[in-house]
Amino acid sequence: MFPLVRELAAADAPSRVSVAVACRVLGFSKQAYYQWLRSPISDRDWEEAHLINAALDVWGEDPCQGYRLITDELVDDGWVVSERRVWRVCSQEGIFSAAHRRKGKRKHRRPGPAVHDDHVNRDFTATAPNRLWLTDITEHRTAEGKLYLCAVKERAVSESQRNTFSRRSLWQFHGSNGVSRIQCYFQARQHKQQRNTST
Repeated sequence: MFPLVRELAAADAPSRVSVAVACRVLGFSKQAYYQWLRSPISDRDWEEAHLINAALDVWGEDPCQGYRLITDELVDDGWVVSERRVWRVCSQEGIFSAAHRRKGKRKHRRPGPAVHDDHVNRDFTATAPNRLWLTDITEHRTAEGKLYLCAVKERAVSESQRNTFSRRSLWQFHGSNGVSRIQCYFQARQHKQQRNTST
């Protein structure tokens, strides 16, 4: 509001208004205006601007740093600043770690029941080829919908035979198409093994 009073009271203003009238209309005293006019930027604001620039420089070097690591870097550079103040400055300026954790509903979520039964009773030793397969599926949200990554891996009988077994990762978008692709892969593998054993 103080810059507005200065503009209205300027000698070259189109419709000049006195400082007293402008201050009375805007609801503050002339003394407050003249105090601001002597020092438009307070020492605290000046120091805060430099702190913001320093925090942006630190964050620019490594965007994965959060306010705690930025505070450590600033202290190492000679700043006398608290973690809380750096947090406030970072929040105000939108300086967030690129690798921050999501908060909210997921924070205290308990894992649900197992989707399928444990058919191997946590015993992951393979007795023969094509006997034990391991799989895991993860869900990723994208702009085009949900994306599922399903990794399927055959468990090797021993370290020497590890390279003889196939390992494959299958990417597939949301829908039943992912299941049918995996089924096709297993069927094709069985046909290939049957041809190899018959010849």
